[in-house]
Amino acid sequence: MPLRLYYHTLDIKEMNGNELIKFLKLLRDSACLDRYWRNRINDILIRWAEQQMTNQIDIEEVKNFIESQGLDTKIYIGGDSERFNLHDNWYADYTLVVVVHIDGKHGCKVFGEIQRERDYDQKKNKPRMRLMTEVMKIAELYLKLGDVLEDREVQVHLDINPDEMYGSSCVINEAVGYIKGMCNVTPLCKPQAFAASYAADRLKHIMNYEKAAA
Repeated sequence: MPLRLYYHTLDIKEMNGNELIKFLKLLRDSACLDRYWRNRINDILIRWAEQQMTNQIDIEEVKNFIESQGLDTKIYIGGDSERFNLHDNWYADYTLVVVVHIDGKHGCKVFGEIQRERDYDQKKNKPRMRLMTEVMKIAELYLKLGDVLEDREVQVHLDINPDEMYGSSCVINEAVGYIKGMCNVTPLCKPQAFAASYAADRLKHIMNYEKAAA
């Protein structure tokens, strides 16, 4: 719809969130604005997109839960990421999980979060920057929980395949080395990294469903 027609069809004050975003995109792409204002509007669209899928794990809640469990309880920390295009900009959703396997033989409690950020990878098939950002976020989460992980079996799972036929293999050495250096743990990669490949991947779908149903 042309910008002028769209503008006269609906009062800006009566627009809901999605309608306002649609209007801003039309305004940004129109010929009536100079580069400065197009960039300003694009910045607004970027910030809005990042806020739509950002929630954080309550670290104190996770710590308290882990401390309340026996020493046989196992901890798995992992992450996954997904690249997508939104408002003509590339983003990545980073899903991080802490899987607490109670007593190592009972059920699990899963804590998770999703962080949305701009993605600047140039090579879609070898997303080096996104994958290393994912690894750094996993290490950061591990370090936040560090004081309750002592004397427990802890595994770090990376959604990276060492097989060279897969694009994620481009960072295998850097990723493993980073986790070893930052966390003093040797990470597990695909196909053993179930906390990354399954728990984090599944959690994002669940959180998206809950958000849509809210």
